[in-house]
Amino acid sequence: MEQENKNNKRRDNDKDDQRRNDGNENGGDNMPRFSFTWIYILIGLVLLGVQLTHVFSLERKITWDRFEEMAKNEDVDRLLVVNNEEAWVYIKKDKLGQGEYQEIKPEAKTLNPDQPHFTFNIGTPEVLQDNLKSLNEDLEKGKKPKISIEYENRTNWMATLMTWVLPLVLFVGIWLFILRRMGGGAGGPGGQIFNIGKSKATLFDNSTKVNITFADVAGLDEAKDEVMEIVDFLKNPKKYTSLGGKIPKGVLLVGPPGTGKTLLAKAVAGEASVPFFSISGSDFVEMFVGVGASRVRDLFRQAREKAPCIIFIDEIDAIGRARGRGAVQGGNDERENTLNQLLVEMDGFPTDKGVILMAATNRPDILDNALMRPGRFDRQIGIGRPDLNGRAQIFEVHIKNIKVGPDVTPIALAEMTPGFVGADIANVCNEAALIAARRNKKAVEMDDFNYALDKVIGGLEKKNKIITPEEKQIIAYHEAGHAICGWFLEFAHPLVKVTIVPRGLAALGYAQYLPKEQYITRKEKLLDDICMTLGGRAAESVVFNKISTGAQSDLDHITRLAYEMVINFGMSEKVGNVSYYSMINDSYMRPFSDQTANLIDQEVKAMLDEQYERAKTLLRDKRKELDTLANALLEKEVLHRTDLEEIIGKRPFIDSTPGESAHVIAVTPKTEEEDED
Repeated sequence: MEQENKNNKRRDNDKDDQRRNDGNENGGDNMPRFSFTWIYILIGLVLLGVQLTHVFSLERKITWDRFEEMAKNEDVDRLLVVNNEEAWVYIKKDKLGQGEYQEIKPEAKTLNPDQPHFTFNIGTPEVLQDNLKSLNEDLEKGKKPKISIEYENRTNWMATLMTWVLPLVLFVGIWLFILRRMGGGAGGPGGQIFNIGKSKATLFDNSTKVNITFADVAGLDEAKDEVMEIVDFLKNPKKYTSLGGKIPKGVLLVGPPGTGKTLLAKAVAGEASVPFFSISGSDFVEMFVGVGASRVRDLFRQAREKAPCIIFIDEIDAIGRARGRGAVQGGNDERENTLNQLLVEMDGFPTDKGVILMAATNRPDILDNALMRPGRFDRQIGIGRPDLNGRAQIFEVHIKNIKVGPDVTPIALAEMTPGFVGADIANVCNEAALIAARRNKKAVEMDDFNYALDKVIGGLEKKNKIITPEEKQIIAYHEAGHAICGWFLEFAHPLVKVTIVPRGLAALGYAQYLPKEQYITRKEKLLDDICMTLGGRAAESVVFNKISTGAQSDLDHITRLAYEMVINFGMSEKVGNVSYYSMINDSYMRPFSDQTANLIDQEVKAMLDEQYERAKTLLRDKRKELDTLANALLEKEVLHRTDLEEIIGKRPFIDSTPGESAHVIAVTPKTEEEDED
């Protein structure tokens, strides 16, 4: 046992020595670095010293009459006129510290050893001569020694320093401070004035590894296969080059926000045993001309020195936007210069060097065509919203770090969250854990996840919002109208939950649906969605013969959808099979005539009027079910799918789709299929 302890102690000492040696080999990273703060402190001390010299000086301002009194008392030792402007009076040493000169100690020391005891202004030399002549005559009568004058010209170096040198030093110091701030802060790459054109990329290598691996990335199986091949390219290049293949130069990750593009890039950094440079597209953009291009050159220079390696540029659309859009005629666009340098560098390094550029964006439509061509970004990996199995895998990754109850399963949570992306799922899991902790539970249960979903979708529950009984009745019939229309329309999404509990800033109630995971939508489906959305206002009209402002969000949704059907999808017989989507986005001018615009407006209005009448007709036929459901909402405030089946019977259509369960209570994000009022 004693020998083992000695061995362990020896190993600990060896590790300490190795850490010290590593610090020395790395250029003394543990040594304190020079900071410009010391310069600012030194300047402040100089200014303070100047002020103290002035404050604690021994000289006193006196008048000529006071000087005459000193001379007649035989206290004056010497009178010196400096620069024909000021007279310096020196008192005899044997008089100092006594009587009226008690405050002036003979042994007092100052920064200026020749400093006078008293001073006064002479006016002009002629006036001083006349006054002194008269004074000497009086002294001669009293048989006292006369006062003689000494003249001397002196240069006030301190005044010169304060007037010229100090303002220049302060100006240079402030300018350097501004440059350091614009360059990225002190100590970092690009932080000094001469390093402003240096790359600000963060390097991950053997000493600074990333802990994220492909095991932490779920729901992106196809994208993982593509990037795993890139990692294999770098680890075993001969495996591919022996067959004549070339390592791709660029990989572009494209997808909506929150789908895991940056996470996938971090996983590549964690898996690859090669240096990994990470930088944001906005880090290339500065106010100085040429800085962005200089940083691009420096980044690729470092990459070639570290090859094989990977460069990752997040949000590349910050510098990759198509050239010529919104440019000022004759002006210099720093962003375009940066993009031009990036295009040159991507063509410049050969494929056998092992330098691969990865980038991520959620706006591929605005990127420059020269950047997207093969030879620069050879691969474009689309990362979309995960499907049912993908969401289950993502939930499985997140609930590993959460204590969950036996009723919580990844597949059930996935069925409850259609349309959610990885960031949404992470937020739901975190909210559920916080809610369970607030309720003093030992584990996170399914009820906590349901409450978290309500909070994420509808917002925070407003328990203290005061609603009058009349308003509450209107809200109940409004939401019941949505529910009845969705229940009895064949192509509408099946209802999951309807509530009149206020949530968020403006939602007084909402209905949640289970959208089918489909990629093609028919016209009948879109018309049923419009009819269901208008069900709230139609219910108000049928029951109260009046309408309210509660349908504002519904009207926004259906108006936007109706115009898309006519303008983009070609679902109007009168307008025809035309689509103005790309033309509207790429041009500031309207791509159709006034006559066509009038026709589009007429078609949209006719479509919405038809579905509104259809909703009112359906609700008149189902008036009994509408009243029953509204009264149940007023009583319970929240109704689920099972409650609707007990109140108005089972839905007369089959809801199940491949990969989805028909009986699962589910919700959907607010941005997709939710009615909020």
